[in-house]
Amino acid sequence: MNASTDTADTFSPPAPVLSVSPVVLPAPGRAVDLEVRVSAPMTGHDLPVILLSHGQGHSNNLSSLNGYAPLANHWAAHGFVVIQPTHLSSRTLSLDPATPGAPLYWRSRAEDMQRILDRLDAVEAAVPQLAGRLDHGKVAVAGHSMGGHTASLLLGARLTDPEDGSEVDMTEPRIQAGVLLAAPGRGGDSLTDFVAENYSFFSTIDFSGMTTPALVVAGDKDSSAHLTVRGPQWHADPYVLSPGPKSLLTLFDAEHGLGGISGYDVAETTDENPDRVAAVQRLTWAYLRSRLYPGDPAWQAACDTLTSGPKPFGRIESK
Repeated sequence: MNASTDTADTFSPPAPVLSVSPVVLPAPGRAVDLEVRVSAPMTGHDLPVILLSHGQGHSNNLSSLNGYAPLANHWAAHGFVVIQPTHLSSRTLSLDPATPGAPLYWRSRAEDMQRILDRLDAVEAAVPQLAGRLDHGKVAVAGHSMGGHTASLLLGARLTDPEDGSEVDMTEPRIQAGVLLAAPGRGGDSLTDFVAENYSFFSTIDFSGMTTPALVVAGDKDSSAHLTVRGPQWHADPYVLSPGPKSLLTLFDAEHGLGGISGYDVAETTDENPDRVAAVQRLTWAYLRSRLYPGDPAWQAACDTLTSGPKPFGRIESK
């Protein structure tokens, strides 16, 4: 189906949002304690949770709990509690390059999300306005770029640890759905020589066990030439190579920033397009809403609305 830039509002009005940071979760054995931002609607109960994993952009602050406001604010304004960690890979931490796991900390990133789920009670206690308002049984994960790799692992993708050759399975059963935004695809001969040599954990990613439902979002102009030799189609691999149920949103003319999801008016967005961001906001929200609440019509309504105009911005397919 083709999606359009029709912006007719099929959703309820946005609620006021509270945002609290940093909420500090003690993390023995981690290089530093885990800091998160919590964004939530001011009202409502039994609120579902989205864990949002940042990417590795060029800016100094977007790759941290301070990034991705266009997504976090929208999701929170429409009924989700969004929790954003600062992973050890963030430039804001300026860790010693010799720190174990550097520079991308692929394993630690996924462990951060599991630690948050282990400590949801502590998150609620740290934000008094949230006390008793979270639904711990309704949890989703989302991630952009390297954050998409993190989310993939939690959704069931596996890899071989380049340090010891063991198979790594970090599937998180408490997560019921996911959104992968410009996520990395398969390894092997799809990678540039530099990535294969310096970030070898990418080489063995296997999506065949990624059974948790997910929406994969990819830009058809996102060549990511620093990572892959296959061009934009590489970012569709998490959809193509995983079992259903999955959906793929391919955004026309979108590059790695998908219109500007990592922040408002940021210089590293090479394809800034507010309408495209609005579409990503709506479709990702609607997908997760319908996945966490079976029978909820949000996803179908979003697809119907966003495919009805004369100017398609992308297409959606499912399996």
